[in-house]
Amino acid sequence: MSDEIDIRVSPSLHPKVVEELEDFEEMKDVLGATQTAFSTAYEGLRAVHNTREVVGKNPGWTAEQKLLQVDNFAKKHLDKITRTFDATRSNLERSIAYLDGELSQPVQARAASTIANQIRDYARQLPSEKLHKFVADAIDGGDHDTVTAILGAPPYLSGLTADFQKTYLRLYHERSNPATAKRLKAMRAAKELIETRAGRVFIEMERAIGGQSSKANMVRKAQEAAEKALGGI
Repeated sequence: MSDEIDIRVSPSLHPKVVEELEDFEEMKDVLGATQTAFSTAYEGLRAVHNTREVVGKNPGWTAEQKLLQVDNFAKKHLDKITRTFDATRSNLERSIAYLDGELSQPVQARAASTIANQIRDYARQLPSEKLHKFVADAIDGGDHDTVTAILGAPPYLSGLTADFQKTYLRLYHERSNPATAKRLKAMRAAKELIETRAGRVFIEMERAIGGQSSKANMVRKAQEAAEKALGGI
């Protein structure tokens, strides 16, 4: 990956933008593929700009021939760039879904059944506000016996709603597995970065070929029609 800045290409697609994500240094193994995708896009656009400059100096080609050559070259790079972004995003989605599942797994009570029942009975008798504080404090304090007794049984046994139990279960897993939670956060940030920036490639590619892709398509169709006509002779 090159750190070189090219003023012809939008800085929003430079691979350095990935390094601006939180905990990049720690999450390099998670964010590496995303940075490679942005590098592919940035270097591909630079290559098209460079090719356009070289082709433009060829006195043996007409303006239409030059445009068609650059556009053909650009299409190959655009295909590679979009496939790389799509594959990276799909891989992130699968990994996010897997880690989401890991952080939403049911838990089993760690305390003896009698103690677990007593914990739930105690929790169920608390006013709603105190109940939520009781559960939150148990999670924050790492009181696994209390947490699993409440979250490892149907929510009505402790006075919680199903939605609140899911929320606390997720929070408990995140506190118990901070490394997994951090990886998940990094993956979501990378996916969002791709979703908000990758579309810029089409605008940048249009600029790279000189803003004449529609004309290039006309030239290509005319050339194909001529070749077809000649083939019938």
